[in-house]
Amino acid sequence: MKPTRDEEDAVVDLLDVIMKEGAIVEADAIITVADVPLVGLKLRAALAGMTTMVESGMFEEWDAAQRQAARLEERRSGTRSYSPAFEKRD
Repeated sequence: MKPTRDEEDAVVDLLDVIMKEGAIVEADAIITVADVPLVGLKLRAALAGMTTMVESGMFEEWDAAQRQAARLEERRSGTRSYSPAFEKRD
């Protein structure tokens, strides 16, 4: 009996690895007309789960701003009791 693998599982496994480990995609393109370069394009994209991005040093400022906004909203709305220890928590 040979092992089989459903193709749907491959997509799920790929997405799982990308979310946990991340992936970097880089691309360079130059648009030319009559052998004259007109436009250059350099792209770099990072794809990963937010936890992986923050652990890798990306989105640190965004993460800190979101946490601060959540703390202020919790204090304002009273959904959670305010504690100085909560302010120091990351």
